[in-house]
Amino acid sequence: MRERVIKMIATAVTVAVLILGIPSVVLGGILVWQAENLNLESQAQALGNTVERRLKEGEDIDQGIVLSWLQVPESQSTTYVRVNIPGHDTLIVGEQVEPPRLRVAVVMPSGTTVRVDTPAWIAMWRVLRLVLALAAGIIASLAVGWWLALRGSRRISAPLIYLAAQAEQIGSGQVRARVKPSGIEEIDLVQEELVRTGERMAGRLAAERQFASNASHQLRTPLTALSMRLEEIELLADSPDVANEARICLEQVERLTNVINDLLHATKETSGNTEAIHLLEVFNQQREEWEEAFVKQGRELVFTDEAAQPVLADQSALAQVLATLIENSLRYGAGITRVVAKKGASSRGVFIDVSDEGEGVSDELAPFIFDKGISGHGSSGIGLPLARTLIQSVGGRLELQQQKPAVFRVSLSAVPASLDPDIVMPKGAVVSVGRRRRRF
Repeated sequence: MRERVIKMIATAVTVAVLILGIPSVVLGGILVWQAENLNLESQAQALGNTVERRLKEGEDIDQGIVLSWLQVPESQSTTYVRVNIPGHDTLIVGEQVEPPRLRVAVVMPSGTTVRVDTPAWIAMWRVLRLVLALAAGIIASLAVGWWLALRGSRRISAPLIYLAAQAEQIGSGQVRARVKPSGIEEIDLVQEELVRTGERMAGRLAAERQFASNASHQLRTPLTALSMRLEEIELLADSPDVANEARICLEQVERLTNVINDLLHATKETSGNTEAIHLLEVFNQQREEWEEAFVKQGRELVFTDEAAQPVLADQSALAQVLATLIENSLRYGAGITRVVAKKGASSRGVFIDVSDEGEGVSDELAPFIFDKGISGHGSSGIGLPLARTLIQSVGGRLELQQQKPAVFRVSLSAVPASLDPDIVMPKGAVVSVGRRRRRF
């Protein structure tokens, strides 16, 4: 969009400048050339008037009169003057001038003819100076036009970027995104409609969650009672056929209960709540939680935010993932544990690397590090798989970037640095998070 606006504005400015500039250059050069001819003609006319006056007064006419009246400086010594006076000798000053040259001829009432030839280099230089000045003006006008195009396109495209961010947040579940009015009526109308759409989506999501909660309560309670009754019938039945039928019914009830649980679980997974968060807030919370534990073991925990860019994620999910990686480093790593946020190859990505100076991950364990139940130290082996699932639910990625020493990388989508996340996406709810007692 911005490139198209720049091209349109720049094209319009370029066409306007060229339409006005090229004729100005041509017309200016012609006028300067004509001015030089008129100046030379006025000099010839003045010389002819002097000759006419001398003839009437009966004074002598020689070359000195011509030179003194023309006042030709040394730099113009190549000027050629020829004066034909009826009944007198022809006066000639200078030598013939080769082209390019300026030539004028003036005929006086007495029949005296004055012809002046001078090199055209001076006139051509003045024309060239005018052309260069006008060309410089054209270039300056084009530069100003491009600058105005860049500035105007930024003013038009910036609200569209904010609008796209708002739509992205609404699509990802943050239905109450807000942006400041841009001052452009059409864009503001779309923004207001997105706000109304978000509010309607918020109402529908609330209704769906309430329905899911009610359905869970209303269905599980009778199903539980029914299961208990069927188990009682199966245990107390005297007939093997009755007991068998009770067992089959009990299996169907359990199957229905599992289906309800799966549907509710799927509903929760699709109701993501990503928002723009500042990594320093998450880092500070993790530092407060883990620094004491590292100090007790004589180790150091270092957080560095080299990206200095907000990311799109769920703060609680990201905090839980980092807590898992930091806890693993505390238990199985050594030396300094570093948590470093870096910018990705593109402006839309941010990496968070968690590393230490320990032995790392063995070659046998590395391919299966994120599989459930896989652990090289006798633990449950579900921490990293659940961490990967959590970060994937908010559009991120968790991977083992390096084996020895171990470097785990969390990849997240970044909010463009030119956008203010506190304007594009409102701050999430303030939650006081204490020290966890449980880890996964």
